Amino acid sequence: MSLQAINPATEEVVATYPESTPAQVEEALAQAHAAFGVWRTTSFAERAAALRGLAATLRDRKPKLARLITTEMGKPITEAEGEIEKCAWNCEYYADNGEQFLANEVIATNARESYVEFTPLGVVLAIMPWNFPFWQVMRFAAPAMMAGNAAVLKHASNVPGCALAIEDLFRAGGFPDGILRTVLVPGATAEQMIADPRVRAVTLTGSDIAGASVAAAAGRALKKLVLELGGSDPFIILADADLDAAATTAARARNLNAGQSCIAAKRFIVVEEVADAFEARFKAAVEALKIGDPLDPATQIGPLSRGDLRTALDDQVQRSVAMGAKVLTGGAPREGQGYYYPPTVLTQVTTEMPVFRQETFGPVAAVIRARDEDEAIALGNDTVYGLGSNLWTADIDRARTLARRIEAGGVFINGMVASDPRLPFGGVKRSGYGRELSAFGIREFVNIQTVWIGPATTAIPVSTAAE
Repeated sequence: MSLQAINPATEEVVATYPESTPAQVEEALAQAHAAFGVWRTTSFAERAAALRGLAATLRDRKPKLARLITTEMGKPITEAEGEIEKCAWNCEYYADNGEQFLANEVIATNARESYVEFTPLGVVLAIMPWNFPFWQVMRFAAPAMMAGNAAVLKHASNVPGCALAIEDLFRAGGFPDGILRTVLVPGATAEQMIADPRVRAVTLTGSDIAGASVAAAAGRALKKLVLELGGSDPFIILADADLDAAATTAARARNLNAGQSCIAAKRFIVVEEVADAFEARFKAAVEALKIGDPLDPATQIGPLSRGDLRTALDDQVQRSVAMGAKVLTGGAPREGQGYYYPPTVLTQVTTEMPVFRQETFGPVAAVIRARDEDEAIALGNDTVYGLGSNLWTADIDRARTLARRIEAGGVFINGMVASDPRLPFGGVKRSGYGRELSAFGIREFVNIQTVWIGPATTAIPVSTAAE
């Protein structure tokens, strides 16, 4: 068996890679486990030095790595370069802050001394998607490695070149051999790896369907799990919003990476009194985006990553139109070579339509009208997902209050949702659980260990002396 990398802009096979054999999977697990045994004993300073070496290697290889991203999954080259730069920033962030995040916490008890320390778990199995093929990996790997863990990477099957390049980056950056191993295997193999006792934790970024399957396997094996799953992010626009800024941001928020992002804004919920004005501005901003060859630095919209994804997206659009949605712009696949779908805006969208009810993974925006801010918030929450959200209003005090009513892992007020190493990232409901990034993210894959040193200085009350 083999895996093919197909250029989404040309539909040509750019490379073929052999699938990892069972013996090679076993070798990867054994090497990662052995590397962990050594890596866990290293100092934070040593780990930080390796992360800085990885950041430098990412920047040195940025042109080559960005081109690899573009040719394997279609991201415009300027966005691909930005993805590599963000990975380097993330590595440096944890090199600078990881030791502080994992410092012992002294807690006063009846002991002579008591504290909480954070020790690494072991090998983390990472099941990663294709849409941000380097960032999704580095988002978990930098903090996990700074904490002293190792990893085995099972990447998406359509980005095998990226998967192998990531393993090489860790080696070239100064990490020990085996600390991150890549296996090129189908998704069904993941369950066997989850059950392996050398795997101590699992992280998955993907669909809620894949998340449910992995969660079941991790539950059977009693493994720690972090899930970052789908999203149908609301972009809520109240009557006092800056419509020009909102529309410009909305066009970018929906169409970055050709709309193939869990945290892309997808449902644009506008208070009725400003809906016409917003729609006109939004349509103009979307139509100004340049669609074309993703290797051209001027291109803003590249192809979708696979042909089946484009077919599925168009099916959601056509079913919604048949139910009464109106096409403001776009609305059908582009003819010719490549898996292109033009940026699309649908209006008169109602809650039963696929573009409202389902996640749309591509450049399709659904505009929904609300009577007032209360209905806007209710519509925003009317989804099985809860990853990111946007709220646009000039009244910041009111926005703070409304933010607490929004069911999402993040609320971005008068700005675009984006992941940031300094802030926790994750969702609620079917968008998953656990957090990546920030101090919260680095503590996901550690043993939170209590250390109590006696003798006791005071007696423990009888009612709390035993479990």
